[in-house]
Amino acid sequence: MTRETEAIAAGVREELRALRGHVRQLHGGMVASADGMVIAHDLPDIEPDGLAALTAAAIGVATRLTDATGQGGFEESLTRGSRGYVAAYAAGNRAVLTAVAGPDTNVGRLHLQARRTAARIAALLDTPAAPGR
Repeated sequence: MTRETEAIAAGVREELRALRGHVRQLHGGMVASADGMVIAHDLPDIEPDGLAALTAAAIGVATRLTDATGQGGFEESLTRGSRGYVAAYAAGNRAVLTAVAGPDTNVGRLHLQARRTAARIAALLDTPAAPGR
């Protein structure tokens, strides 16, 4: 991992920690490439590689669904289970932010904060490398 890559991953981890601080009952988050490679995570009790692969598959289906219905490109997806939520947000064109939250999470607040976080993460990931790197 290059210094630049390490710095980006550290910035992404800081964004994930901040998101957890803004959303009550957020268990953790992860940022992965669109093809399922973990970039950074804040998931104390969930195996990130498996979640990244599942997220990539879910985003693939969600993208096909939005395309087939003429709703444009993928932006976000929310899955509600009996014990909470899993939400995925596009973080630019190359990455996805996945958030895992409890059943009493304010979903509106989750969307608001996660959308902002995804935009900041997209900016971190899309920053061009300095010349000579």
